[in-house]
Amino acid sequence: MEAMATDMASFPLLSVLIGLPFAAAVFLWLLPATQARAVALLASSAELAIALWVAWHFDPSRNGFQWVEKADWLPSVNVHYLLGVDGLSLLFLPFSALLFLVLLLSSRPALLPRLYFALLLSLQGMTIGIFTALDLVLFFLFWELTLLPIYFLVSIWGIGPQRRFAATQYTLWMLFGGALILFGFVVVAGMQGQSALAALPLHERLTFALPALLSVPLPVEWQLPAFLLLVTGFALKTPVVPFHVWLPVMAMEGPVAVVAMMTGLKLGAYGMIRFALPLAPQAAMEWSWLLASFGVIGIFYGGLMALNQSNLRRLLAYSSISHVGMVLLGISTMTVQGIQGAVLQLINFTVVSSGLFLLAGYLHRRTDSCEWRHLGGVVQTMPQATVFFFFFGVAGLGMPLTSGFPAEQLMLLGTISLHKGAALAAVGGQILAAGYFLLFYRRAFLGPVTQRAVREAADLQRSELYALLALAIPVLLFGLFPGWLLQLTQVPAIHWLSHMGREF
Repeated sequence: MEAMATDMASFPLLSVLIGLPFAAAVFLWLLPATQARAVALLASSAELAIALWVAWHFDPSRNGFQWVEKADWLPSVNVHYLLGVDGLSLLFLPFSALLFLVLLLSSRPALLPRLYFALLLSLQGMTIGIFTALDLVLFFLFWELTLLPIYFLVSIWGIGPQRRFAATQYTLWMLFGGALILFGFVVVAGMQGQSALAALPLHERLTFALPALLSVPLPVEWQLPAFLLLVTGFALKTPVVPFHVWLPVMAMEGPVAVVAMMTGLKLGAYGMIRFALPLAPQAAMEWSWLLASFGVIGIFYGGLMALNQSNLRRLLAYSSISHVGMVLLGISTMTVQGIQGAVLQLINFTVVSSGLFLLAGYLHRRTDSCEWRHLGGVVQTMPQATVFFFFFGVAGLGMPLTSGFPAEQLMLLGTISLHKGAALAAVGGQILAAGYFLLFYRRAFLGPVTQRAVREAADLQRSELYALLALAIPVLLFGLFPGWLLQLTQVPAIHWLSHMGREF
């Protein structure tokens, strides 16, 4: 087995993970439209199998990046096709593959099915590229390319009357954020290149490779501009209050698959952990209070707004904003527990938040509404959906024996060691979360049936049941046995903190 793993380590599996969805998206056009979903499911299943192989053969005891691939791309400016994963990014590969498989399984578009599945598969390949890219330019390329499939998926298959506005608003916000990120990357690469080996030609001293940039600290005078540019750019995508305005609109107007992906995969928060903080470590340490402040604001703002929502989709959007605040708080602690908890919570989002949005989509499909006033008594006609909604809801609250519990506890432990007031605020946010979840659950799912649409609604179809089971299994599995996740993230979290100059 060890010899086989060594041989496979030289095989470009990360490139396969990126390229397979693109190849499947092209292959769809050679087949009848009726076979598009089956081909997409087959490709996504293979993607999940490969991602699980990569995760299983990852060595958690080693520092640095593994499964590294490197090839020349733009040698004149020292830009390379550079891929790799460590314990902080590895888990996103199988969980992202699982999420997209579930989204494909839950999707049955009546309009342009080949285009729909091709766009969703392309988005999957770009997302894997974001999690594996170790060159700043390559990362930015994948980051910006995600805008194309999202724009068309929302514009064409969105469910709301303002779907084109939602797609345009999102695209403009992300283009602005992307410009900030690109400018921040240029500052990091350019200023670091000038400070080190200044006598060498530009193409020799300039580098966009993340491992090389982490090995040579950015000059102190340039760290704050780089930090603010990168954090702001990634905050727009996360989204962090006050850059959140696009998410409630997208939740109401966008197709269920896209919204579930956006709330499940917090690419902006990953970008902060992977790039923004370690590339400007001194500024990040000095301004950690700013991250903590925005985290606390997000926790309470999202929770209070969710408490006042009558529509499930909008409630879940504000709930996501509140949970993002908790992740930001965990990151701001710059502790092993805080970083581990933040990464595990981002992984937890992948299955819990997406599961809740899928259930909201199933409800809307049957009753043509997500307003609690138009529901009530759902448990009597859709008992399976009711059970799954409660299960994912309590997992989002960090209930013991679910995957949300170790994540919440680690973030609280990291926070209380440095920011006792912020830790109390986080506990208050948990109380708010329990309040808005249980209140909506009681109104929409319990009680007598009062609406004809609810009375005639059918419970989960087989494909919907399988999709939710696929998301529920890891929630329960890693809630019962979180040790492997903790072992996988501990060494890279310590290594990450060493770049921050933090003692642990």
